[in-house]
Amino acid sequence: MTAASSESTTATDADASRLASFRTRVRSRFGIDPRALAAFRIGLGLVVLFDLLFLRAPGLVAFYTDEGVLPRSTLAETTPVLARWSLHALSGSVWIQALLLGATGVLAACVLVGYRHRLAALGTALLLASLHARNPYLVNGGDTILLSLLAFAALLPLEMRWSLRPRRSGTRGTSDSRRDDDRVVSVATAILLLHVVVIYAINAILKFQSEAWMAGVGAQRILQLEDFVYLLGPAMAEVPAVLVAINWLWTATLAASVLLVLATGWLRTATVAAFVAAHLGMAVTMRLGAFPFVMVAVLLVFLPPQFWDRVDRYGSTAGLGQRLESFVTGARIDRKRESASEENAAAGAASSGTVLSPGLRRSVRLAASVLLVCVFVAIVGWQVAAAGLVDTPVSGDDSTLGSASWAFFAPDPPDSYSWYVVEATDESGESTDLVTGGPVTFDRPPNAMDRYPSTLWKRYGTKAQGTGDPVLESAGAYFCDRAPGGIESVTIYRVEQPVDADGPVGKPIPHQRVSRAC
Repeated sequence: MTAASSESTTATDADASRLASFRTRVRSRFGIDPRALAAFRIGLGLVVLFDLLFLRAPGLVAFYTDEGVLPRSTLAETTPVLARWSLHALSGSVWIQALLLGATGVLAACVLVGYRHRLAALGTALLLASLHARNPYLVNGGDTILLSLLAFAALLPLEMRWSLRPRRSGTRGTSDSRRDDDRVVSVATAILLLHVVVIYAINAILKFQSEAWMAGVGAQRILQLEDFVYLLGPAMAEVPAVLVAINWLWTATLAASVLLVLATGWLRTATVAAFVAAHLGMAVTMRLGAFPFVMVAVLLVFLPPQFWDRVDRYGSTAGLGQRLESFVTGARIDRKRESASEENAAAGAASSGTVLSPGLRRSVRLAASVLLVCVFVAIVGWQVAAAGLVDTPVSGDDSTLGSASWAFFAPDPPDSYSWYVVEATDESGESTDLVTGGPVTFDRPPNAMDRYPSTLWKRYGTKAQGTGDPVLESAGAYFCDRAPGGIESVTIYRVEQPVDADGPVGKPIPHQRVSRAC
């Protein structure tokens, strides 16, 4: 009897030990340090503000009002579903668009400082989605990734560190995730980490299917696209040996993306550092908008506690921690009354019997987790289809779907770049290029990027080149309205320059897109 009892106890201890070991492995791979979540929140807020202030605001009139290249009537004709659901499509006036953009900025600032970050993140995501629906020809894969990360921000406890409204241990909501050794572990943290790995994994698969990347010339081809390359890009394009090395390093880094979740400790930190370095390299060589910074912000969640412990020690040595704490504490004092009111309201709700029972709360959390997993699977399926990894039925939305995919110069980089010539003809028959203000010529410019006033103009020129007549006619009307007096007609040409890994091939090829009488 005693021997049997002893064996049973030993088996139970062994099972408990295995379970504890399993939980430790899961926690170390799918848990996120609260400081990493806070850094992610700050990075996300900064990226949205950057996108709004430096990309969207300068193009507000040109791209989001009825005075621009895509008035609401054209949007309703070409994509009626987007026109129906976009809040920004309710008005074509500049001041309404500016008001909505300002509201988005305020919400992004709340995410940045951690003030009611869940509502702020959800509101930011909805307003950005509405903005993108107002002009879908400005949306790229980086924009869809940013929206998905804002959705995750609304589900995660990002306010636990470095925020104006820090969550205290034991307050309402701590049961949303399990915290062991200060890591936050939940279905949401696991899916966020897997979400990032899937983005890189899809790109890695496409790279291995690519002739250019497998031949070692993918990076060279990209840096020959003069309508993308800027800052250090032109200089890098002159060093083929370095670009061959970058080609293979980036391909290897993508292939190692699984280490972001499988590795722990300093190996995971090194993997994160490799991806961050790659994205910062993209930012200083190519005009990609906010995309590189979006990825850098989300990569912060992979950094393990050892990294943040060093950050804390450095901050303590430099006195940064005290200054930050002083700032945050001052903001907290201003909100003590508000917190007290919320606690009184919660107590009143509890006394009135409106608090959910533990069983019902567990059911709600389970349903939310199942829903989150289903949404994740649907998004992965959408992106797998958009990247062309599976065959899908042909539909009219293929171009829109593909333009927002996570392929990013895969499987093969473009084999040409382009620029636009807007020929304005006056009463005497003389022509002027409205882009340069000089004579009309289809010769290759010294720098094709200079033909686009901004990143949004480059996106619009690329995404709208295969659209139908309504979009092209609206663009023609836009340039007619801005042409000097005496102009009788405007003709828009897209000029294509074929390239290979060594540079331009042959002469530029002009394609007339639309001609309109003014």
